[in-house]
Parts: sequence; C-alpha cells; structure tokens
Amino acid sequence: MKFMPSFAVAFLMLIIFQANASSTITVNSPNQIVQLKLATEPDGSVWYSVSRKDKAVILPSTFSFKLSKPQTVLNQFNIIAIDSSVVNDTWQPVWGELKNIHNNYKQLSLTLTDKNNSGIIIKLVFRVFDDGAAFRYEFPEQKHLKHFIIEEEATQFKLTGDHKTFWIPGDYDSNEFLYNTTKLSEVDAYKAEKEETAIGVTSPFSANGVQTPLMMKTTDGLYINIHEAALLNYSGMQILIDKKNLTLTSQLVPDAYNNKAYLITPAVTPWRTIIVSDKATDILASKMILNLNEPSKIKDVSFIKPQKFVGVWWEMFNGKSAWDSATHHHGATTANVKKYIDFASKHGIDGVLVEGWNRGWEDWYGQWKENVFDFITPYSDFNIDELTAYAKAKNVRIVAHHETSGSATNYERYMDTAYRFMINHNQNTVKTGYVGKIIPRGEHHDGQWMVNHYVRVAEKTASYKIMLDAHEPVRPTGLYRTYPNWMACEAGRGTEFNGFSHGNAPEHETIMPFTRWMGGPMDYTPGIFKMHLTQFDPNKKEGVHTTLTKQLAFYVVIFSPIQMAADMPENYEAHLDAFKFIEDVAVDWDDTKILEAEPGDYVTIARKAKNTDNWFIGGITDENARTSTVDLSFLDANKKYEATIYRDAEDGHYDSNPEVYVIEKKTVDSKTILKLKEAAGGGYAISLKKL
Repeated sequence: MKFMPSFAVAFLMLIIFQANASSTITVNSPNQIVQLKLATEPDGSVWYSVSRKDKAVILPSTFSFKLSKPQTVLNQFNIIAIDSSVVNDTWQPVWGELKNIHNNYKQLSLTLTDKNNSGIIIKLVFRVFDDGAAFRYEFPEQKHLKHFIIEEEATQFKLTGDHKTFWIPGDYDSNEFLYNTTKLSEVDAYKAEKEETAIGVTSPFSANGVQTPLMMKTTDGLYINIHEAALLNYSGMQILIDKKNLTLTSQLVPDAYNNKAYLITPAVTPWRTIIVSDKATDILASKMILNLNEPSKIKDVSFIKPQKFVGVWWEMFNGKSAWDSATHHHGATTANVKKYIDFASKHGIDGVLVEGWNRGWEDWYGQWKENVFDFITPYSDFNIDELTAYAKAKNVRIVAHHETSGSATNYERYMDTAYRFMINHNQNTVKTGYVGKIIPRGEHHDGQWMVNHYVRVAEKTASYKIMLDAHEPVRPTGLYRTYPNWMACEAGRGTEFNGFSHGNAPEHETIMPFTRWMGGPMDYTPGIFKMHLTQFDPNKKEGVHTTLTKQLAFYVVIFSPIQMAADMPENYEAHLDAFKFIEDVAVDWDDTKILEAEPGDYVTIARKAKNTDNWFIGGITDENARTSTVDLSFLDANKKYEATIYRDAEDGHYDSNPEVYVIEKKTVDSKTILKLKEAAGGGYAISLKKL
C-alpha cells in the first residue's frame, strides 16, 4: 500500500527547507530503526547522513557529478520540489530464498536544479528501510538537453572510524580474488593483486580502490555493507578510500575514452545501498537489494526451473583431461559425456554441463581474437545428435557452454544462431564465459557497454526460454528479480581456483556471504569429494582446502537455484552415502533462517525446501575448529523430524584428513538444540524430514 503526502505538506516542507541557512530533513525507517538526514548548505551543496538507533553509520556526505557533455560539474543546487511516500507490500519471487518477500520503506525525493545556471535538473531519491538506506540519481527529461556523458560520479560515504574491512582489489575486469581482512586504513589493492599471480586479467585501478559489496565491522559492534542495486545501463561502482579522512568515494569503471556512462534522458543510476545492523545474521537476511530491483519483465516464467547438474569440468582442473581435442585426453568426447549422463540419470540430477565441446579451444585464450568460437560446431569426437538423443532418453538435458574468450561482439552476432542450435538439441540452460580482454577493445568487464551486454544476453535467452548462468560478468546487483531466467553468475573466486592456484583459504566461504553473495546467487561449483588433487598427477600440489562435509554444507550456505555437483562420478561413487545429501538437498526455498554468522569465522543457515516440510541446514567454519550451536526452534511445534547429520569425524582436518566423516540419524523437534563440532576448515550438513 502506498501513501503520498498532500501537496500542501510537501510545499510546507520545501519552504522550511529553503528558509534556513542550513536546514535538515529527517526520515525514519518504518519501525524507527534507521534514520536518514538530508541537508542543504548556503553554498548549495547537499549532504546526507545515516544512523541506526541514534548511532552514527555514515557521517555527513556529499555527492557531485562531473560531465563531459555538457562540460560542467554538478555539486551546487537549488531545491525546487520535495516529495515523499511510504511503501509496505509483499511480493513472491519466481524462485529464491523466501516464498514471500516483505518490502517496507519510506521514500524521500528531492528535485534539484544546478545552481550554476546550466539549467540541468536532477532528482535525488532516498529509500529508508529498517535494515538500511539506499539512494539513486535520476535525470528527467530536460528542456534543452537530452544526452549526458558522465565523466565521474563522486558519491561519498564518510565513515565513523577505521573499521575492520573485508575487501578485494577494485580491478575493472576481475572479481576473482581472495578476500583480505584489514583495517580500512591498511588497504593496499596493488599489493593484493600482485600476490594473486594466477589472475590472468588485470586492469588499472587505484591502490586504494576496492570492489563492492564492501563489508565492514565497527569497533562498537555495527556491521555495515555497501553495494549497489539494479545496475542497468551504467558502469559498475568501485570504491576509492581516503584513508586520512576515512571517506569512501564511488569510482565508476571507465571506457576507452575514460567516460563512465552515456545517458539519454530520462535515465536513472543504480541504487547506492547501505545495509546496517548490530547482528551479522541480519546482514545476510536483508532483502533490500532485491527489493530495489524492478519486478520480472518475463511474463511466461514456466520454463524457469531450478536444477542441479554434473559435468565435464573438474576433470580439466585436476589433470584427467583437456578442453581441446588436440591432445589424446580430450574430455568432451561422446563416450565420456555418456558416462556423466548415466550418472546424472541414476541419481536424479537434471543436467550435464559439457565444456570443451566446440571448436576453438586449441587457440582461444589471451590472443584478443574476435572470432574464436561459433557456438555451433562441435569437435569431431563429440556427436551432438547422438548425445542429444541419449540424454533425452534418460530424462537428462545437456547444459550448453558458450565461452566467448571476451569477444562480446562475436557472441552478440551469434546469439540467435546459438540459441536456435540449443533449442534444436533439447538444451534449455547455457553457461556463458568471458575469460580474457573484452572486445570491443578498450571496454572492461564491469563497464557500461558490458553491463548492457549481459542484460541483452539475459533478455535474448529469455526470448528463447533459456536459463542463463554467466561466468566472468560484473558482480550481480539483484537483477535476478527482473530477469529470473538469469539464474546465477560466477563473478567471484570459485572452486576452480583450487585446481590451478594456491586455492581458496578456509575462511573464504565464510566471507563470501557478506560480500559477493549479497548481490545474488553464485555458481560456486561445490561438491568436491577428493581434496588432494594427486589422483591423475602425483606431483600436483594444488588442493581443496575444506573437509568433505563442508562441501555438503555449501549446498545450503551458498544459495543458488542452479547448483553443480562439481566432482567426477568416480569420486562420488566412492562416497555414495555422503552423496545422498546432494541428491536430497533442494535448490529452491520457501523459507530461510540465518542461525549463526560472523564474517571470516563461521556461517550456519537453515532453509525450507519449496512446497515441502523438509528443512536443510549447512554450517561452515574457517581454519579454526569450533562447536556450532543449532537451535531448531524454527521447526513446526509439536512435530517430530528425522535428522540425518553429515559431520566431520573427530580426527577431521581440511589439510591433513579432509575426507573423513560421520553420518548419524536422530529424532528432533522444535525444542532440540544440537551441538556439532566442526573440524578446522570443516562443516556439517543436516537434512530434516517431518515424521
């Protein structure tokens, strides 16, 4: 339900706002938890601040725009209108963590004109929720100007102290870094990127530049998360840190001309989001970013079906096979793919991903070539027609893989042809990839041109009733509400890095829920059962830094409607009792409870499977062993459940003994409190079925 103030009230607010030398408006969130203040100064600058229960979160912060067309700076304004509203409603996602999502906020809009006589009009729109605040800029139609070129947007977030910060470098082309945990003043992005020697794609950025979502914890117990929502037709936002003044400033990803965005009015920017709580669990439970996105643009969503899949993938990282057919151990052969189809069919897995099936892999990476792949020509040892019929007979679909090698222009030329080819071969899901430098040359993965490209792919796949899993894109900002066929992204450091680098530290997945996963699902590719990767190469030093049961826990902790069981069939067949959890666990949910959480230390999450009474719980820890407390009070009262617990064995350890586990069954109810030991780098998984 939406309420608008009367014109008289809005007019009175405007008179009061302009009458004083420095006047302030305060907007409280619906339950008076978060407070937003807005003020103007005599010089025309506008600032905002945010507090939570009277505790400062963001100190007075300003904004400005530098335009190259027209050539001007917007930082001094006259306020010509004020409007406000309240929204309190509930909506149902196509798929997600909750059956119903509550959307409740107060909105304040300021209409501003440039005080320096350019005549430019801009609107500043704020929404204040109980879990934080968000704002964006709107450029309405102008009398004498239709086109804007933004050279820079300088949005400030002035902090209250030198917070503990979880960050990765602000690279324009990659999100695939390990997270650093330092004080804000100790951020050194150059050093962090240099240490990531496995990263093949790097780009210029400031030593003080970091990516969003940016997670922080204050010394007085507040958790603060800064990100953006609804990134459309705009460059992705990085953050520059002024260490002396403890102020964050937005930095947009540039194009070849160092411009940040090209806008035709009317136009809007993404929302700048500030999520805040005194509980880490509340940060993970927030749905602010999703609420700031528009409802689904896809009318017929019947083709969108959350799923699990296996695939010819991990065997390339552990040395068993290769992507291209030039060597004798090509992975994507007809015979090998049939083995995966057989395994998927036997265990109720929906799909089989096949990487390396099409010509071009023998000469694809690092050449900056425009026409490497055509997405319809298989290698001679991959019989697509035979495999299509074989998979269909076993009620399994092949998941298409379209690696573009960064050539987005080539992919756009082929999209219709490629998607028709998919439909003709009974494929309804595609995994795209953008490894390498972007073509058009001079563009970046996180720049405006590519942001628009990813959306074009989402729209085009939807028109063919195809689901999308994008790898190496800009990090997500909640757009899966608007394009629910866009099931997941990579846009972060996933499992693959365990196969060709020093790997992911045990704390990595305890930080990711507060950072990368705030914007949307990640195709993290969990489910590795053999942690030491010497199976095919005894000299291979790389390995997976978790226990086996932590890998099971990922299927609950890592929300995604499209989950891969990433290991090879032979490794699962050695542990079919543990694989039973992957068979049983859902990928779509009616309810989610964040039971325990502390960034960098541990996370425990419970989820209720869609349209059932079954719950699943996952708990993970960092490199430290700990005892997790699981309060089952969220279960239906007066009902009994059978709990199947998959936990680390007493002598388990992510490095020295990662594959030992215990499976036990218990009868529990809503009064039960479980105490479960997690090994170093370990975790546990629980399935709960009502008796």
